[in-house]
Amino acid sequence: MTMKVRKAVFPAAGLGTRFLPATKAQPKEMLPIVDKPIIQYGVEEALAAGCDQIIIVTGRGKQAIEDHFDVSYELEKMLEERKKTDLLQIVRQISDMIHVAYVRQKEALGLGHAVLMARELVGNEPFAVLLADDVIDAEVPCLKQMMEVFEDTQCSVIATQIVEGPAISSYGVLGVEPADGRFNGRLFEIKNMVEKPTQAEAPSNLAITGRYILTPTVFETLSETPLGAGGELQLTDGMRLLLKKEKIYAYVYEGRRHDTGDKLGFLKATVEFALKREGLGDEFRRYLKELEF
Repeated sequence: MTMKVRKAVFPAAGLGTRFLPATKAQPKEMLPIVDKPIIQYGVEEALAAGCDQIIIVTGRGKQAIEDHFDVSYELEKMLEERKKTDLLQIVRQISDMIHVAYVRQKEALGLGHAVLMARELVGNEPFAVLLADDVIDAEVPCLKQMMEVFEDTQCSVIATQIVEGPAISSYGVLGVEPADGRFNGRLFEIKNMVEKPTQAEAPSNLAITGRYILTPTVFETLSETPLGAGGELQLTDGMRLLLKKEKIYAYVYEGRRHDTGDKLGFLKATVEFALKREGLGDEFRRYLKELEF
């Protein structure tokens, strides 16, 4: 039987220290790009890819995420009474979007640990993992592109992008072999993974991006994976063990990635999404042209 991906896991228990003091009392995932929280971009991508169940791994101070995707009776009632039907529709779309479940990660013990926390809710089926910090602007949603690869291969798939020069040392990097030219040469079979190598030691220029489709076997390998630096359980280490049991593919997606976990990346994403926004982009573009530097 062909396996289908229905569930998407969002690790969201991180502290967001790079955005202090803004994240002292609110989750970094709720910082807005224009008028939409970072995490909502990822949830909408998962929905567009066919996932109908969202699992968000939260921690202390993340109540605002749950509130955002919940029904807000008082707000809806006020908007209805004031005949603000356009805003009412926007608010209801958020809570009606999809089924959301939450699991608590009591300690921030690494991305692998966050994924492992979702084991009972995922069960014995393939699932997607999306890192909300990576907002990917693509005509065809990145995860949907990966779904097509998974349906063809029935194997785990990691999204990857080409990174040239010294910047490669900031990423997990893949050692790969071409996969018979499938998917217009964008598909590769992974042979090895190296976490943040020097440019000279990098096995390729293909860097891991925050989108994964994983088989449930990864839960077994994560359970067997020794803790890494800082006593954390790393997803890359668990996937390296998974490679010994199953094939894993890398897919060079079509689209533009914004690292919104970085201040500069967040600002760039805000500007680019604002310029594309109907009713806002033209005026904003004129404003930018008027600025003197």
